[in-house]
Amino acid sequence: MSESAARSDQAIAATIKCILSDVDGVFTDGRIVYDSSGAETKAFHVRDGLGIKTWMREGGRFGIITARHSPMVARRAEELGVHAVVQNAGDKWLAARRLMDDWDVQPSEVAYVGDDLPDLSVMPLVGLSVAPADAATDVLSVADWTMQRRGGEGVIRELIERLMRAAGRWPTPPELADGRQC
Repeated sequence: MSESAARSDQAIAATIKCILSDVDGVFTDGRIVYDSSGAETKAFHVRDGLGIKTWMREGGRFGIITARHSPMVARRAEELGVHAVVQNAGDKWLAARRLMDDWDVQPSEVAYVGDDLPDLSVMPLVGLSVAPADAATDVLSVADWTMQRRGGEGVIRELIERLMRAAGRWPTPPELADGRQC
């Protein structure tokens, strides 16, 4: 665990400008499902979508880094207007570093959400490392924050809402009810 674990939510929220996230096991429950024609399917939680849109509307950066390749990930990211998607990332830290350089963001200003061993190359090097409740044991042992939700059950939304509420930036319900599709 980094020094983030000892700091208040407000202090952490004041420093985070960018969220980077894995997909399988975070956005999804981690299962890989193939239909009868061999096509892969994924289920995404709609609350994550609203959380991401709210985060980005308030000026935060959001990026996806995944070791796999999936057209569904690209489609979901496009629907949400996600700033960057890196698929087939063999080295997640290298991918994260490139995004940080492109966005002029320091590692201390980044929250990274991961659930399994490939995410350990990034988690100890950023300002806030986050894991779903059902993440791998090694990931849970280094995470600054462990979310209450499991992968695929709104982990990203829980993180964003916690950060934005701590910073006093979470919108009131009437501000959210403007008909955006998530």
